[in-house]
Amino acid sequence: MAETLQVRFELDGWTLLFAHLERLAGAGDELAALRQVTVGRARERLQIENLANQPAVAALRRLFRAAGCDPTRYRPSSEALLRRVLKGSDLPAINPVVDINNCLSVELAVPCCVMAEDSVEPPYVLRAGRPGESYESLKGPFNLEGKPLLVDGIGPCDAPITGSQRVKIGPDSERAWLVAYLPTGVVTAETVRETVGRLLTVAPVARLLSSCHRPTESEETQENQDG
Repeated sequence: MAETLQVRFELDGWTLLFAHLERLAGAGDELAALRQVTVGRARERLQIENLANQPAVAALRRLFRAAGCDPTRYRPSSEALLRRVLKGSDLPAINPVVDINNCLSVELAVPCCVMAEDSVEPPYVLRAGRPGESYESLKGPFNLEGKPLLVDGIGPCDAPITGSQRVKIGPDSERAWLVAYLPTGVVTAETVRETVGRLLTVAPVARLLSSCHRPTESEETQENQDG
């Protein structure tokens, strides 16, 4: 599926990294330690007063504005998570795959989501939400108009602000797609792959089955020229 995964971009400047994960049993202690280490590293290198100047955070704010979304009102999920961490909150234990997702988001300062494998129907479109669009998010009803939005064959499935209940990972979910929303030229797909690999080595709660990234057309053209 990774090799044939199709994404159409209606928003410029984004790259999407898809990682196909299969959950493994155990590694609870390692995961708890990983959450603590991830929080500690974030607090060592970042200050909440200067968070808006961090390269990925600044780039994502620009991309949100280009989509029609005020990033100071609807923050990228990664920035919101980092702000909570820098204010003293720890990363909670939610679900092993979700926890890895949150550690990745804190490490790289980019929005990441995990979607249950059987809940989505590719191909995907990354676009701005349209008038009247909404979904039941993890925090309740959420108006999607003017927000960066990932859509599958069923409809809106995720936004890099708050996730959708439809694709939520459950306790019985064995396989999932992790999606990282990357500002092109700031955080690379290879960096995400390396970080996912490192996190899963420290806390082997899942197996990486495959990964692929889909850039905007301009980046794809540049990659072909470089290759």
